[in-house]
Amino acid sequence: MNLSTMTMLELRKLEDNVKQELNSREREDLNKAREQIMAIAQQAGIPLKQLILDGMHPRTGKVAVRYRHPDNAAEQWTGRGRQPLWVKRWVESGKSIDLLRV
Repeated sequence: MNLSTMTMLELRKLEDNVKQELNSREREDLNKAREQIMAIAQQAGIPLKQLILDGMHPRTGKVAVRYRHPDNAAEQWTGRGRQPLWVKRWVESGKSIDLLRV
Protein backbone atom coordinates (compact mmCIF):
# COMPACT_ATOMS: atom_id res chain seq x y z
CA MET A 1 0.00 0.00 0.00
CA ASN A 2 1.52 3.26 -1.12
CA LEU A 3 0.05 6.11 0.89
CA SER A 4 1.41 8.77 -1.41
CA THR A 5 -0.81 7.53 -4.28
CA MET A 6 -4.02 7.55 -2.21
CA THR A 7 -6.59 10.31 -2.43
CA MET A 8 -7.56 12.36 0.61
CA LEU A 9 -10.85 10.49 0.80
CA GLU A 10 -9.06 7.14 0.79
CA LEU A 11 -6.62 8.36 3.42
CA ARG A 12 -9.47 9.57 5.67
CA LYS A 13 -11.23 6.24 5.31
CA LEU A 14 -8.01 4.43 6.15
CA GLU A 15 -7.56 6.70 9.15
CA ASP A 16 -11.07 5.84 10.37
CA ASN A 17 -10.41 2.13 9.90
CA VAL A 18 -7.16 2.38 11.84
CA LYS A 19 -8.89 4.23 14.70
CA GLN A 20 -11.64 1.61 14.83
CA GLU A 21 -9.10 -1.21 14.87
CA LEU A 22 -7.06 0.48 17.62
CA ASN A 23 -10.18 0.93 19.74
CA SER A 24 -11.14 -2.69 19.20
CA ARG A 25 -7.71 -3.96 20.19
CA GLU A 26 -7.60 -1.70 23.24
CA ARG A 27 -10.93 -3.16 24.40
CA GLU A 28 -9.61 -6.69 23.81
CA ASP A 29 -6.42 -5.96 25.75
CA LEU A 30 -8.43 -4.42 28.59
CA ASN A 31 -10.73 -7.44 28.74
CA LYS A 32 -7.76 -9.84 28.77
CA ALA A 33 -6.07 -7.87 31.53
CA ARG A 34 -9.31 -7.79 33.55
CA GLU A 35 -9.69 -11.57 33.19
CA GLN A 36 -6.08 -12.13 34.30
CA ILE A 37 -6.53 -9.88 37.33
CA MET A 38 -9.74 -11.65 38.30
CA ALA A 39 -8.05 -15.05 37.96
CA ILE A 40 -5.12 -13.97 40.12
CA ALA A 41 -7.44 -12.54 42.78
CA GLN A 42 -9.49 -15.72 42.76
CA GLN A 43 -6.37 -17.91 43.10
CA ALA A 44 -5.21 -15.79 46.02
CA GLY A 45 -8.65 -15.95 47.63
CA ILE A 46 -9.04 -12.20 47.61
CA PRO A 47 -12.44 -10.76 46.73
CA LEU A 48 -12.05 -8.50 43.71
CA LYS A 49 -14.01 -5.72 45.42
CA GLN A 50 -11.53 -5.71 48.30
CA LEU A 51 -8.60 -5.71 45.91
CA ILE A 52 -9.94 -2.68 44.05
CA LEU A 53 -11.20 -0.67 47.00
CA ASP A 54 -8.12 -1.21 49.19
CA GLY A 55 -5.95 0.26 46.46
CA MET A 56 -8.15 3.31 46.01
CA HIS A 57 -8.17 4.64 49.57
CA PRO A 58 -5.30 7.02 50.11
CA ARG A 59 -3.72 7.30 53.50
CA THR A 60 -5.61 9.89 55.43
CA GLY A 61 -3.61 9.94 58.65
CA LYS A 62 -1.72 13.11 59.41
CA VAL A 63 2.01 12.93 59.94
CA ALA A 64 3.32 14.55 63.08
CA VAL A 65 5.55 17.60 62.84
CA ARG A 66 9.17 16.66 63.54
CA TYR A 67 10.91 19.99 62.94
CA ARG A 68 9.89 23.52 63.90
CA HIS A 69 11.72 26.82 63.47
CA PRO A 70 12.62 28.15 66.93
CA ASP A 71 11.84 31.76 66.01
CA ASN A 72 8.71 31.14 63.92
CA ALA A 73 6.42 28.34 65.10
CA ALA A 74 4.44 28.60 61.85
CA GLU A 75 7.40 27.12 59.96
CA GLN A 76 7.07 23.39 60.47
CA TRP A 77 8.15 20.25 58.64
CA THR A 78 7.24 16.60 59.05
CA GLY A 79 10.62 15.42 57.82
CA ARG A 80 9.04 13.89 54.71
CA GLY A 81 9.54 15.10 51.18
CA ARG A 82 11.83 17.93 50.20
CA GLN A 83 13.29 20.10 52.86
CA PRO A 84 11.54 23.46 53.06
CA LEU A 85 13.63 26.50 52.20
CA TRP A 86 13.85 27.58 55.83
CA VAL A 87 15.35 24.19 56.78
CA LYS A 88 17.87 24.37 53.93
CA ARG A 89 18.92 27.86 54.98
CA TRP A 90 19.24 26.70 58.60
CA VAL A 91 21.52 23.78 57.66
CA GLU A 92 23.53 25.85 55.13
CA SER A 93 24.24 28.39 57.85
CA GLY A 94 26.11 25.65 59.72
CA LYS A 95 23.46 24.90 62.33
CA SER A 96 22.43 21.34 63.14
CA ILE A 97 19.02 20.17 62.00
CA ASP A 98 18.74 18.43 65.36
CA LEU A 99 18.20 21.84 66.96
CA LEU A 100 14.90 22.06 65.07
CA ARG A 101 13.54 18.75 66.33
CA VAL A 102 10.29 18.91 68.22
